Amino acid sequence: MIQTQTHDNRGMLGQGLIIFVYLAVLTMLEYFVAIAFDAVPILVVVAAIKAALVVWYYMHIYLLNLESHVEEENSYEYKAATNRLGLWLFLVSDSFVFAGLMIMRINLLGLTRPHLNQFLGLIVTAVLLVSSFFMNRAETMMHNGNRQGFLRNVIITFVLGLAFVVGVIFVEWPGAIREGVTPSGGPAGAAFFMMTGMHALHVVSGLVLLMIVYRNARRGLYDEKQYPVEAAAVYWHFVDLVWIFFYPALYLIGTAIT
Repeated sequence: MIQTQTHDNRGMLGQGLIIFVYLAVLTMLEYFVAIAFDAVPILVVVAAIKAALVVWYYMHIYLLNLESHVEEENSYEYKAATNRLGLWLFLVSDSFVFAGLMIMRINLLGLTRPHLNQFLGLIVTAVLLVSSFFMNRAETMMHNGNRQGFLRNVIITFVLGLAFVVGVIFVEWPGAIREGVTPSGGPAGAAFFMMTGMHALHVVSGLVLLMIVYRNARRGLYDEKQYPVEAAAVYWHFVDLVWIFFYPALYLIGTAIT
């Protein structure tokens, strides 16, 4: 029994690593395609592939099918299934906010973009991508009964998420302002600060969730009932999912406005 559990744990961790490698390779592909060719269709396709990988493997959207197989309404499994559906409905509704921001960016800028440091954009994107990898590891370890492994990986995720917020607000924003991209300086600045500001707000709320599940996990509250861990992980991957589209929209697609 223990050997089977260990095998499952290694298999799940290995799958998470493989997906991370795919995402990393696709992100580097995005960057070099934008630098060398500026091929918008390729960037759109790559972003869609990355999003599909995150939604299916990291956010476990296939688990929504479990609700139809749980019949006992007083069971924890049934309550977890209904909570899972409620979380996804919230994420879908929240995605309309980000979709509206994307439409704003397209309408205002078309095939142009703010004049930003593309390499810095790649760095902050890599930080958020790595944080999702460690959040997936944390969730997997808790699912397999490794509380200490969960706590370690949640701390790493938290630090990386905090680094992303600090990088955007205290490094990228001042750098953009030095390049003339300001909130009141035109459509490019307005789109950039609105999109990154709204996303950063969601990352901060994700950091709060990580603090809560970390504290509760230390008290042993998730040793048997682990849906809160799944919910925190899905939300964290959601902010990564949003950035998958915001990153090329702000840093890669189109000609920089000088």
